[in-house]
Amino acid sequence: MDFFEAQARAKRRTSRLIALFGLAVAGTIAAAYFSAVLILHFAGANPEKTNRQRDHSPRFQQLELWQPHILGIVGSGTLLVVTAASLYKWLEYSAGGSAVAESVGGRRVEPNTTNLHERRLLNVVEEMAIASGTTVPAVYVLDDEPAINAFAAGLTTSDAVVAVTRGTLEKLSRDELQGVVGHEFSHILNGDMRLNLRIAATIFGILVIGLAGRGILWSLRYTRIRSREKNSGGIIVAIIAAGVAMLIIGYVGYFFGRLIQAAVSRQREFLADASAVQFTRNPPGLTGALKKIGGYALGSNLQTSKSAAIGHFFFAQSFRSSFAGLLATHPPLDERIRAIDPAFDGQSFHPPEVVDVAAESFVSAGLAPASLRPGGRLAPAAAGVALQSIGSLTPEHLANAQQILADTPDRLRRAAQTADEARLLVFGLLLHEERAVRVKQRAVISDKSGPAALTTLDDLEPFLRQLQPGQKLPLLQIALPALRYTPPAALAVFFETLDELVHADGQVSAFEYALQKLLSRTLKLGQNPGRRVEQYQSFHALTDELSIVLSTLARASTTDANTAESAFAAGAAQLKFVESALRFLPETATGLAALDAAVDKLAAASLPIKQRTLAAAAAIVVADGQLSVTEGELLRAIAATLDCPMPPLANPV
Repeated sequence: MDFFEAQARAKRRTSRLIALFGLAVAGTIAAAYFSAVLILHFAGANPEKTNRQRDHSPRFQQLELWQPHILGIVGSGTLLVVTAASLYKWLEYSAGGSAVAESVGGRRVEPNTTNLHERRLLNVVEEMAIASGTTVPAVYVLDDEPAINAFAAGLTTSDAVVAVTRGTLEKLSRDELQGVVGHEFSHILNGDMRLNLRIAATIFGILVIGLAGRGILWSLRYTRIRSREKNSGGIIVAIIAAGVAMLIIGYVGYFFGRLIQAAVSRQREFLADASAVQFTRNPPGLTGALKKIGGYALGSNLQTSKSAAIGHFFFAQSFRSSFAGLLATHPPLDERIRAIDPAFDGQSFHPPEVVDVAAESFVSAGLAPASLRPGGRLAPAAAGVALQSIGSLTPEHLANAQQILADTPDRLRRAAQTADEARLLVFGLLLHEERAVRVKQRAVISDKSGPAALTTLDDLEPFLRQLQPGQKLPLLQIALPALRYTPPAALAVFFETLDELVHADGQVSAFEYALQKLLSRTLKLGQNPGRRVEQYQSFHALTDELSIVLSTLARASTTDANTAESAFAAGAAQLKFVESALRFLPETATGLAALDAAVDKLAAASLPIKQRTLAAAAAIVVADGQLSVTEGELLRAIAATLDCPMPPLANPV
């Protein structure tokens, strides 16, 4: 799966979607216009006719279908209502994936949960996130839903959530759960989440006309027309007619909107299934989940009526489809299974009532990944593979992530699961090797977080010393869900403390820069995901920033000026449009401060610019045939700032 091609494909689908929904809105306007003409005509309020004509001409002779002024009023009114309602729903969703999960009754899973079902789910999600280089999504459970289903939602990878039903937790094995989560990560990496939110917001905009009509009729349910009040009776009849018309018009538009929603969704589910199998290299895991959906009476159908509004988000059909399956948001189960397993005989099976995690061992219950179970074997990922597969997820990446998690001390993983200890864990990652600097840093921590923080830090330090360089940033990824619980005031103090710790020795290392950048970018974007903008479409507008990024990376890879210039040339060659305009900058014009400002500006560039920038950066760091920890950390920080997740590097030197 090519991350950039997938994102570009999602953007093209968005353009087509806008056009299709434009047609649906045009149809809604047409229906509203003809309804208005008929209502005004039969109410005797046609302004195009004189009193004499209204009194003496037959009704059907008086009807004029083309009345531009009515079309203008109805059209502008309909557009205003649809646009306002869609914007309202979009603003509601702009709070991020958590708003979507909570709208259907989702409960956020605490990172430090002791529930074994939830712990297993968090482990699977962490593996997928570390393997793909994305922020670990917040995890939600729909407690009141015994069916098997799941969805991913969000505007960016920084605010993404993965939500599963209680039935998914209880009825699936670890391999099957991994297949479902892999399917949802495909939607995260393919850019489907933002498109899903646009679909939901637009459909709501069309539906709101029908809801208004229903509201009008409901408000008149106890109204009585008295014989002496003929004028008021006519008005009430007209209001009732308007309400019925709005109800019909709204649901006609809603019906066609649902058709488009279903068609767009069905096309993507086969791709997500294929990607999940590619990620896990375990087809029976995904097909097993699909067969269990077919075997249970409830299947994947949800109890809440709110699920229909986001039906296209889910792993499987979340509501019973009518109209001969035209409104189905997902392909039939047997088609999805046969696309993975052509030998499927069409028979679903009836699994045990629950997978009893509590009665099994840690390994047999599926809390440990398959590659770490007895007889399992890890396939190490090459550094070059990670560089060339930004934004993707492969079995090698997954195996590498599983190994990183297995080698991370359990005490540190527990610390990463609570907001208070997660903050101290991050502080511990920044403690300097020199005693004098360390003493200064501990004083800062005590001053900002209280003396008790040093006691926890002392408990963590022996385990922090066991960490290899390649384990530190993945551990930071694990801590991010807990850090999201930090209140805004405490978060401000947290970033102040980070800044003081980083500058305690008077300089900033590549790791310190990467850690600070990843945290600030992810947490701030996660709090306000709707603010992401795309301002720059031309490489020429960013030649200064590109020169800074490439020059800084080239100088970070070597102390030899000639070697650095050669590496810079290798990177510049990846940017053919502006290669001649790029300049290898002197050391005084580069450095982490200059890099920071440059990548922040590049974060507002179009996707093709980001893609070529990362290709150029990758060419620089591997120009000498090796990949150092410093180069890898800088590259991951740049990729994260550009919202392009990069898997961890398995073998830096």
